[in-house]
Amino acid sequence: MQEVQLMVTCLCDAIYGEVAISTVQVLEKLGCKVHFPKNQTCCGQPPFNSGDWENSKLAANHCISEFQKQDLPVVVPSASCAAMVREGYKMMGLGSPLVIYELSEFIADKCQLDSVKTWKSYPHKVAFHQACHGRSIGLKDQQETLLRKVPNIQLVAFEQAEQCCGFGGAFCVTHGALSEGIGLEKLKNIKESGANEIVTGDMGCAVHLEGLIKKHQMNLRIRHFSEILAEVLI
Repeated sequence: MQEVQLMVTCLCDAIYGEVAISTVQVLEKLGCKVHFPKNQTCCGQPPFNSGDWENSKLAANHCISEFQKQDLPVVVPSASCAAMVREGYKMMGLGSPLVIYELSEFIADKCQLDSVKTWKSYPHKVAFHQACHGRSIGLKDQQETLLRKVPNIQLVAFEQAEQCCGFGGAFCVTHGALSEGIGLEKLKNIKESGANEIVTGDMGCAVHLEGLIKKHQMNLRIRHFSEILAEVLI
């Protein structure tokens, strides 16, 4: 049995608790034992992005100390947090002391999906949104490959699929009108594809797009890919 630690992320903690739950469920169904360091807090990305590296280092050092208590890999359902630990810590001179995987990376590299004999059906038209931070850490099609294994799911193509959703962390606050325009363009293209769901691997993108969906009363639902896997894996 593989043992891992779960980094839950701030957005999971504040908004998307179901993503943390589904991440644990998926890992356990794939034969992992999941540990949760209870004193974990933020990885330090918000102050890092705003240029406040002094406070970012405080959060980062706490993160490192909590996850180093056990010599186990860290799994996180967020490409942006994985990118922060891998690249942001190096930029601040902290090195890269934690072995961290984005969830789909860990499943693809370390888990035996062949051991799952039965998958439930998921008959929905889904548009997949690749988060920008996924590209920055070298994610390729791991998340989409997992989704394609789901029986009866329809992954639909849409225009400008590689386009950013417009979130960009603090960018959506400091440049609100531009951020909203980028997000609405993405949602327009997804609606025109005939999809009724958006699936992503990053809660920053999810919270931004979900806010626009609600504001403009669009008939779309957004989910993290772990939520779908938790439903279909038996």
